[in-house]
Amino acid sequence: MNDSKFWSEVSYQIMREVDQAITPLVGEKEAGETVKMGADGTPTKLIDLVAEEKVVEILEGAERPLTLVSEEIGRIDIGSGSPEVVFVVDPLDGTNNAVKNIPAYGISLAIAEVTDPDRSMTIHDIELGFVKNFATGDIYQAIRGGGASLNGQDISTSSRTDISKSSIGAYIYRADMEKVDKLCKTVRRMRILGSVAVELCYVADGTYDAFLDIRGNLRIVDVAAAKLIVEEAAGLVTDEYNQPLNGKLNVLERTSIIASGNSEVHQELIRLIGGI
Repeated sequence: MNDSKFWSEVSYQIMREVDQAITPLVGEKEAGETVKMGADGTPTKLIDLVAEEKVVEILEGAERPLTLVSEEIGRIDIGSGSPEVVFVVDPLDGTNNAVKNIPAYGISLAIAEVTDPDRSMTIHDIELGFVKNFATGDIYQAIRGGGASLNGQDISTSSRTDISKSSIGAYIYRADMEKVDKLCKTVRRMRILGSVAVELCYVADGTYDAFLDIRGNLRIVDVAAAKLIVEEAAGLVTDEYNQPLNGKLNVLERTSIIASGNSEVHQELIRLIGGI
């Protein structure tokens, strides 16, 4: 994409300054106070608002026309003229973890270049992705066609093919427990951390063999960056029916997701939950 260096620098500034802005609130009761309803229809906590306001401030300071799609504010245009890019942001992924000082919460930044202002853009258009785990300082990033990295070092997904020896992450709140029960009886380990973007990045670097959320209610905003990071690390990402994710870049789009290190584990997971 054009000006990838510039937008990467902006993204690093956002990650750094949002981290600084929310740090005084982490673990504090006031951080979890509901201050409004977000554009996605879920409650906005004080710490979410602080994170998003910092994102908007930095993007306004970039002095380039863009569209921001963010969990709390929805969709807004920043700057004058035709937008050069769409920024898809989850300013704080894992809000409840941050409120309780559980070390799995961060920010997700995904960037798509606008080549046709009249075309509705989807998650397929994302060309740059960044996820920072604020609790550890780890930064994952990817550029389409350029691979994925963790703190500047190349990463790749797990090569383990035996699902009975696999460790997977999952989000199972209000999921079909019959499907979840099959998974628990088959895989070796299951982890539930409550930060989808961070956990998807654990698939990208091989910490997890796979991650899934089969509720059908996962926001595209939450996974826009991490999807690219997993794929650029040679992993696979589909919905629970083994179809490519194709959601539009807005806060109301929902999906299921399965991300894995290789096709053997991927197909077995889909079989277990009845997707094929």
